Amino acid sequence: MTPDLLIDRARHRRISRVWTTKMACPLRGKSFRCFIVTRRSFMASHATGDGGIPPRDAAKRGLTRIMTLGGAYGTRNYTVKDLLDQKGQKVLVETATFSPEEAAAAEKAGIDTMKVRFDPSHPDLAVAIRKAAPNTFMAFSVPLVAAASEVDAVRLAYDAMALGADAIMCQWSPRFVSAAAEGGVPVQGHAGLVPRKSTWTGGLKAVGKTLEEAMWVYREIKALEDAGAYAVEVEVIPEKLLAEISKRTTLLTSSIGAGSGGDIQFLFAEDILGNNPPPYPRHSKQYRQLYKMKQEMQAERVAGFREFIDDVQQGRFPEPAHVVDAPDDLIETFTHTVDRVE
Repeated sequence: MTPDLLIDRARHRRISRVWTTKMACPLRGKSFRCFIVTRRSFMASHATGDGGIPPRDAAKRGLTRIMTLGGAYGTRNYTVKDLLDQKGQKVLVETATFSPEEAAAAEKAGIDTMKVRFDPSHPDLAVAIRKAAPNTFMAFSVPLVAAASEVDAVRLAYDAMALGADAIMCQWSPRFVSAAAEGGVPVQGHAGLVPRKSTWTGGLKAVGKTLEEAMWVYREIKALEDAGAYAVEVEVIPEKLLAEISKRTTLLTSSIGAGSGGDIQFLFAEDILGNNPPPYPRHSKQYRQLYKMKQEMQAERVAGFREFIDDVQQGRFPEPAHVVDAPDDLIETFTHTVDRVE
């Protein structure tokens, strides 16, 4: 018996799991292939626990009761509608976390939205991060080269949503974005400097400093809007340009290195926390120096091992406080007994 996936391509909707097996026909004595279809259930999602309906007092805690596209109940600080309602009203704060510890800290600090990298071949980290921040609106960033067609894009988007994502973030073309959006997936696109496509814009540098480039960025964003995206990450373009574009699109604009003119201010957790050694991106700010702290901790580890080695070699360890004493008569009796036996 082999599993396969049945997809309603007309609506790009994952509908069931199909098992096939060969069975004997009682009338003709011939074998035939039988399709056994079972409805997939995601009610007990990896992301949201046992799938129980959230308590009705969620609103008192500033949360909204939701059901994920994968079919699991949960609570979130924002829905897509909530986020869109904030456009032009409030600047939201977003980060991308790379560990469950970072995600839990970001949620506790009150971050509005998060992104997490989603590797479809190894989804465990994304699932763990989702579980660490169960109440925060979270977009899974899907790999650019993992989808080679609209069907691939929808399948990949659904895989992310089934694990508890509230949206996906991608660098796809409007055609792929449209396919996922038509399937009901909230999609955030990417415009301006898209590092993985930077060969088209002259490398890892600012985009939009000429009229031609500015118009290109604007058209890219409008194309994503027409494709059905709800948001766009806009990277390293002039601040005033983003402010003007943001006024002219219904998309939520998430600014990273593009100044304060967007609807969302976005920085990676590794930059906020100073996880890596310098140099840092020009547009980033380090609010903590965890790399320095980790280096100091490593130096302390080395020093501790060296002191241990030295103490042993110099006879300073173990000390009397570290050993177990035995009565003198026990040792005397023990040695006498052992010597007699031998």
